Amino acid sequence: MLRCAILDDYQDAAVRMADWGPLTGKVEVKSFRNHMTSEEDVAAAIADCEIVVIMRERTPFGASLFARLPRLKLLITSGMRNGSIDLKAAAHHNVVVCGTASGSAPPAEMTWALILGLARHIAPENAALRSNGQWQSTVGSDLEGKQLGVIGLGKIGERVAKVGLAFNMKVAAWSSNLTAERAAEVGVVHAGSLDRLLEESDYVTIHVVLGDRSRGLLGADQLRRMKPTAYLINTSRSAIVDQKALIEALQQRAIAGAALDVFDVEPLPADHVIRSLDNVLATPHLGYVSERNYGSYFSEAVEDIQAFLANSPIRTLS
Repeated sequence: MLRCAILDDYQDAAVRMADWGPLTGKVEVKSFRNHMTSEEDVAAAIADCEIVVIMRERTPFGASLFARLPRLKLLITSGMRNGSIDLKAAAHHNVVVCGTASGSAPPAEMTWALILGLARHIAPENAALRSNGQWQSTVGSDLEGKQLGVIGLGKIGERVAKVGLAFNMKVAAWSSNLTAERAAEVGVVHAGSLDRLLEESDYVTIHVVLGDRSRGLLGADQLRRMKPTAYLINTSRSAIVDQKALIEALQQRAIAGAALDVFDVEPLPADHVIRSLDNVLATPHLGYVSERNYGSYFSEAVEDIQAFLANSPIRTLS
């Protein structure tokens, strides 16, 4: 019988969220809830497995890890892209890499949870009420009439923008390939340039894919262009923002604050400076963690395994 490991299954949800019955008698499935930080620990834990299921970039699979796993034949990732997998190394070691294609866009919902949390000081008010019963320690900010700046107007960015319009916000968008025509289709204004979007927006939210053009897109110079009363929201990837520059901007109050769901190291270490900043609303990468998404991810993982066993792999990545 083949062995399958599911890594970083933090909520022990993988088996509950999908029907693994079709693999009974063919594949033995084991789940690991705790994140393993060292490659040595990962290799030791799954050395006997022919199949591994991972969730996005939680555990990187580079050339050295593939070399440590001679039994590995099939690697499955949630989503149809995963920048932490060395696909060339996988091919060199004859490992088939598959993804999952379906899923909703819960990061759009998460983005608005964060924006509203910032505007109405939800986290500090909740903490004050629970700790000592303090009643109304802050004054919230109205969203109506404020400008929402959306970096990236794809599937998620469009959903975020439309909610902003529903709140009667001014909504401007920008990306390196966004056209005025596409912006008009969504009903928002084309900012014209990234600088202008940053200078004029009260809330700046990031919805571009991490790549060569977007890595470090917001550095010290760009953050300095933001209003001192503005907030930055990132539910995409941390590397899109220069983390050192962001921390300095937050520490110096060059911007009012940030809401972050993604970080340079995940899980976020206990001594990470982000955890000490009182103008940061931080969540542990919850953007895509929803019942519908998990159900889709793991159901399609089962389908990927079935297809592999039938010698007809599906949703392969290359």
